[in-house]
Amino acid sequence: MMDSMTRLVSAGILLWRRTDGRVEVLLGHPGGPFFAARDAGHWTVLKGEVEPGEDPFAVARREFEEETGHAPPDGPAADLGEIRQRGGKRVVAWGLEGDLDPSSCWSNTFEMEWPPRSGRLRGFPEIDRVAWFDLVAARAAIRDAQVSLLDRLEDALGALST
Repeated sequence: MMDSMTRLVSAGILLWRRTDGRVEVLLGHPGGPFFAARDAGHWTVLKGEVEPGEDPFAVARREFEEETGHAPPDGPAADLGEIRQRGGKRVVAWGLEGDLDPSSCWSNTFEMEWPPRSGRLRGFPEIDRVAWFDLVAARAAIRDAQVSLLDRLEDALGALST
């Protein structure tokens, strides 16, 4: 049994690029029937659970690949620190510069009983789509608890340009 001191930790990568002088970030939309009709406030950094003893950055890289079908780029990573989501889940993230065509992405899948109490298992993608957002649009799209990761990325990028 998990207590409040050993809540889940997820690690993720916030891919970013500069387009026409502005920063854009790649976010993922959760798959499955619960999120099908939900948009604003439900997009997320591409991330996954860290098991005890795993290196969080290695997990972030693996999860990015599982959720996009593409290996994340190599290069310097901006440590964006940790946030805590509602329910206590901790998320650690890194910003990486790169580019990716969202139409070429595909995600791993999970199974769940659907419809509920039907006895039928159905497969759904973990991430049903990814898209690029400028930072203003990303703040409206991303889960509230993850907005500070966008702020930290913006701060890190500002520090790089000075």
